[in-house]
Amino acid sequence: MDELNIRAASDADRPAILRLLADALGWEADDRHAGFFEWKHEANPFGRSYAWVAEDAVAGVVGFRTFLRWRFERSGGTVEAVRAVDTATAPSHRGAGVFSRLTAHGLAEVAAAGVGFVFNTPNDQSLPGYLKLGWQPVGRLPVQVRPRSLAALTRSARSRVPAELWSVPCQAGTAAAEALGDGPALDDLLSSQPAHRGLRTQRTREYLRWRYAGFEPLGYRAVLAGRSLADGVALFRVRRRGAAVECAVVEVVVPGADARAQRDLVRRALRASGADHAILLRSTPPTGWRGGLTSERLGPLLTWRAAGQTEPAPPLGDWALSLGDVELF
Repeated sequence: MDELNIRAASDADRPAILRLLADALGWEADDRHAGFFEWKHEANPFGRSYAWVAEDAVAGVVGFRTFLRWRFERSGGTVEAVRAVDTATAPSHRGAGVFSRLTAHGLAEVAAAGVGFVFNTPNDQSLPGYLKLGWQPVGRLPVQVRPRSLAALTRSARSRVPAELWSVPCQAGTAAAEALGDGPALDDLLSSQPAHRGLRTQRTREYLRWRYAGFEPLGYRAVLAGRSLADGVALFRVRRRGAAVECAVVEVVVPGADARAQRDLVRRALRASGADHAILLRSTPPTGWRGGLTSERLGPLLTWRAAGQTEPAPPLGDWALSLGDVELF
């Protein structure tokens, strides 16, 4: 396939890219998925995604690769990173190395741009390709599940399938856009968070509003710990997972990262949602969750690759990730 031209994607490539994503990822050719793409790759406050296409002289665009920009903070400053997401190859060119060529090209470009590393949570189908290209497994992100009742636990146990992309309509709590609208209170809450020595997503007013209020069809909701946003907030959405209804608690932010206040907000979110169970990553809350079930096997596998020269991946214990850092992307 030496005749393929690897180049930066342009706005004019959008229809062809969306067709490829429909074929590879099951996206539908509708306004909702087009809006999802725009929100994810163009409105991101960390910057517009890096994106490339493989172009065949006869068939046109036959491959797509994008790296979503991300920014982590750790003691001593911030780290520019990218997440490997949304790759697609036309059926006519599968097995011809398009994925490898696009990925190698992308790695060289982001390394030259000063990106520190690439991370993602690949599925079982894409994992071998990433490992072949130098990705390192960091470990499975442990999830916690809190059932609402014994009957709900039975439904949840029978629903070991991927969660649906789109949310179930929910009026519980407050719309995330409304809850996050108080800028000064949100800034006060964020400034109350203790320092973290490892890697943690840089949470700013702009990031939280983009992530949880920037695309309305995702339907994020919020419950407050008190009268003001500054008292703490849990952000969640309700989605189907097989026969069960799931409350995905994506972010819990309370003054001083108090574990008891975090646990209380998780319980309140589950109660308000009416879901069969709540799910979140074990690192939120950080000191355990009374009444919850922890799984070391069901969480997504976190993988990592240095953008430039080879170096070991940070150990799993150095990452402080919320479910909002993982789902959707």
